[in-house]
Amino acid sequence: MDGGGPIPVTGVVLAGGQAERMGGRDKGLLPLAGEALVAHVLRGLRPQVTELLISANRNLASYRAWGYPVVADADAARFRGPLAGMLAALRAAVTADVLTAPCDAAMLPPDYAQRMWAGRERMQATVSVAEFGGRSQPVFALLPVALADDLAAWLAAGEGGVGRWLQRHRPAMVAFPDWPTPSGHSGNINTPEELARLEAQWPGRVQGHGRNRD
Repeated sequence: MDGGGPIPVTGVVLAGGQAERMGGRDKGLLPLAGEALVAHVLRGLRPQVTELLISANRNLASYRAWGYPVVADADAARFRGPLAGMLAALRAAVTADVLTAPCDAAMLPPDYAQRMWAGRERMQATVSVAEFGGRSQPVFALLPVALADDLAAWLAAGEGGVGRWLQRHRPAMVAFPDWPTPSGHSGNINTPEELARLEAQWPGRVQGHGRNRD
């Protein structure tokens, strides 16, 4: 797909985890530079995709306040990790593909969707997965909703591991050599200390964001 407009996919912010390394706090709602982490991710994704939704299992009303659909994991899969959130998103999406990002990815590249789409097309693959910091990053993935039944069967069989499931579908690996940023942050935040470091280096405060507030 050419051009710089939005890609016809549903952007999915994965915010359904238990965030054990954050003391069990709802990571997507933790503050960074004056607003919730999830708001930064929504702002990064919104210009890049045609639809947006949030995968969450707690504080659903708080997440709905941003003006986008919120989907929870199925009861049988709740808190089974990112795969459960991916499955809920695949079931709920109104587009043929979804593009995922975790709720702590506060510094998404502005061409994230374009590069993920182009990488998949170039390799004629079914899915694409981002690669940065010298590692595969399977929670940053572009995948078709047609894989929902396959993923449901994988979870029903007691399997897990985002990377393991995606590898079954031979993903196109999309390198982001300019990510992390020069400050060393990809935006992935797993501990209070990492959040504090990113806060200290954040370039400036931002205004609120929602469907009708760009």
